[in-house]
Order: sequence, then structure tokens, then C-alpha cells
Amino acid sequence: MRGRYLLKRFILMIVTLWVLVTIIFFLFRIMPADPTALFIGASLHPESQKMMIKQFGLDKPKIEQYFIYMKNLFKGQFGISIRTNEQVIDMLRGKIWNTLFMMGTSMILAMVIGVILGTILAWKRGTGIDTGGIAIFLALRSAPEFWLGMIILLIFGYILQWFPIGLMLTPGRYYSGFFDKYFNWDFVHHLVLPVFTMTIFYLATPMLVTRNSILDILHEDFIEMAHAKGLTSKRIMFRYALRNALLPVVTIAPLMLGFAIGGQVLLEKVYSWPGMGRELVEAVSSMDYPVVQAAFLFLGAIVIIGNFLADVLYSYLDPRVKVG
Repeated sequence: MRGRYLLKRFILMIVTLWVLVTIIFFLFRIMPADPTALFIGASLHPESQKMMIKQFGLDKPKIEQYFIYMKNLFKGQFGISIRTNEQVIDMLRGKIWNTLFMMGTSMILAMVIGVILGTILAWKRGTGIDTGGIAIFLALRSAPEFWLGMIILLIFGYILQWFPIGLMLTPGRYYSGFFDKYFNWDFVHHLVLPVFTMTIFYLATPMLVTRNSILDILHEDFIEMAHAKGLTSKRIMFRYALRNALLPVVTIAPLMLGFAIGGQVLLEKVYSWPGMGRELVEAVSSMDYPVVQAAFLFLGAIVIIGNFLADVLYSYLDPRVKVG
């Protein structure tokens, strides 16, 4: 039964991705801004204008452009950048990994630390630790993400000078390949501040959900049975209550991922991080539609695939899904 459930969720994921691609494609085709205005001026010869428009396939009907775009998409081709005349996939390949390392590390830490802190707050409910922890992390969550990033950058980067104030690698550093680029102390040193900012900003959500879920579960019959068996409160909290409390956390994880993508764009500007966020801002400002389409498609696919992975994990955490 679980296999049938996961197959349905997988098919739904594919259909959702197709809808996302279709909406993104036609959305940029109906916008009033003209993407050719960046490289075609009024002084350019009419024949040259037609040749350049034909080069980007903009002379064909929109439905024909759509089928060509879908065909190229299956081949892993996202078109040519209007701004740089480069293949979009070549422009974004490195920036995709830059964004994944920054956002992925932050979200994993926020979820893991948030669940642990939420469990501790539930265990210490009603105490100063519980009240103080909720107040501190709600205050951090209420602050604008870019403002929080600038404050952390000011303190740890400019005043204390413990970490770099921007970029992803020290200027002039040479790296020979993928692992040399991302698995070295220089990269980790630059990664600490942006990851720290995102982690403490999104920590409150899984922490509070875990805390409230555990407090609800503590009144269940199986918890009373565990107490009757003489098990310690610590074991009951971490062994029995926490596993059931993880179900709501798994549910909100994709939603957190969606909000984190928006914050990622702002933080990449604050920390001068060469990722998808900065590239998206620059592409939008220059009306580079092929790059914008690819960037939105990538960021949207992260959320959709994250939802599917959450469904997979949910089916293992909750046995009732197998017969649902």
C-alpha cells in the first residue's frame, strides 16, 4: 500500500512540475516588458533586428515557442541568456550548487536544532528556560532577515573580524575541482555567517511546532502506559513523545523551504554570495527572461521535490499512511 501511495505522490510531483514550467513560460511571454530592448536599439538596422529576434526564437508563435522550450528542457537545455549570450545552464550550474550548500546546510541545522530545542522546552515547560527560549527565538524570527544578516555581519565580520564580510571564497584562490571548491576550510569560513543567519532566523518554527506537539502528546494513553512501566521522563520524552511529534515538523518542512527561498535571495545580496538569488535579481533587472525562467523553475522545483520527500518520510513515520 505504501508503494501505491508513493507512486501517486510521485506522479503528482511530475504533474506539478509540468504546471510550474507552463505557468512560468507563458507568464513571461505576456508581460508588457520587451526583453529585446536590452540589445536591440532603434538605431539598429531592421534586418539586423529581425536576425537577432530570430536567433532567440522570438519570431515564432508562442505555442510553438512553448513546445520548442519543452523539447529543449527534456534535453537539459534552458536557452541562451539575452544579457550574456551564454548557455543558461552553463551560467547557473555553479550558482545552483552555491545556493544549495548555503540553503541546504541552514535548513538542516534549523530543523535538527529546532527539534532538539523544542523537546527541551517541552521537558522544561513552565520554567524560565521555556519562557526565555520562546521569547528569544520569536524575537529573532520577527526581525527582517536581511536586517538580522547585516547585524550579524557587522558584529562578527566588521567589529570582531572573526569571519569574512562577503563572497564565497577568498579572492584569487584557485580550486582544481568540485570537491576542492566546496570541501575546504576557506569555503567553510565564508559559509559560517550566512548559514548562522538563516539557521537562527528559521529555528523558531520547528522549535515551537515540536514543543506544542509534544505537550499535546504527553496526555495520550501510551504516554501514561510508559509512566506506569516506570520509565524515566527523559526516556519517555525522547523515545516515545518525540517520534510522534516529528509528524507536524515533517509537514511544515516544505513550507519552511519555500519561505527560505525568498530569504535566500536577500541574504545572498547581503553577503555577496554568488548564488541563484543574486543571479535572479540581476536577470530580472535586465529582463533576461531565459535566465529568470530557469532560476524560477529551479527554485520552484526545490519546493515541489521537498514536498515529495516529506511525503516519503511521512509514510515511514506514520504507519497509518500505508492504509490511508
